[in-house]
Amino acid sequence: MEKPPAVSVILPTYNREVFLKRALKSILGQSFSDFELIVINDASADGTCVFLDELAKKDARIRPVHHEKNYYPDISWTLNEGLECARGKYIARLDDDDYWGDPDKLKKQVAFLDAHLDYMVVGSGMIVVDAEEKELFRYLKPETDGAIRKSALFANPFSHTTVMFRKKEAVEVGGYKNWEYAEDWDLWLSLGEKGKLYNFPEYFAYYTMSGANKSLVHQRAQSKTILEIITLHRKTYPRFFFAYSFNFLQLAYSYLPFFLRKRLHIFLSQLKRKAG
Repeated sequence: MEKPPAVSVILPTYNREVFLKRALKSILGQSFSDFELIVINDASADGTCVFLDELAKKDARIRPVHHEKNYYPDISWTLNEGLECARGKYIARLDDDDYWGDPDKLKKQVAFLDAHLDYMVVGSGMIVVDAEEKELFRYLKPETDGAIRKSALFANPFSHTTVMFRKKEAVEVGGYKNWEYAEDWDLWLSLGEKGKLYNFPEYFAYYTMSGANKSLVHQRAQSKTILEIITLHRKTYPRFFFAYSFNFLQLAYSYLPFFLRKRLHIFLSQLKRKAG
């Protein structure tokens, strides 16, 4: 029987062939090679299907999953499909419009999790760029388990496309719950109830920010979901009242006119991410 890979990389995509090629290049360029790449193509109408199938013929680590239509109401269902398909002990994530900047990302994270069996999730800092790959700002997340827990209800403790986490424990806590937004935040908080959390004080990935980002377009609904999530985990993590108040202000902010929020988006995103 074929030995399963150490890492399963899950990458959902939809009609972003140009961005996807950049993301895949950053994965296939990793110094750590014992991984499989599960690309879930959610019924793309561009050349994604043909591109992935051709690439899979050249590299057996690539496992395309093609949907004939959009089956799922939100991303959490797609990510859980990836979890079900994954054969690796560890799960890494990447979105199709983001990319990894450190060729040793997987190597460093596998080494850390192998050496620290009581840790569930590891992440890193992020470099935020625009659609032309011009750097807008960069930020680090709290590093130690204690520091992460202290701010875990204020802001998402991990940048999703930087993480690696344990598959077995993720499945045990129910994977990605069916939240329409912030589904990863809930998963990290759930995994933090089973073990420790860590962020490398390094920049492993690039995040593409544009006016079309989900966090801006659906900010009001996302803010409401975040309040529900942090309330759900209020007994496990400290400073719930202050975190709730902070995120409630974000909900109030979401009622400002869209053009004004768009103008302030980069500045406020930088402020929150650095604060978290």
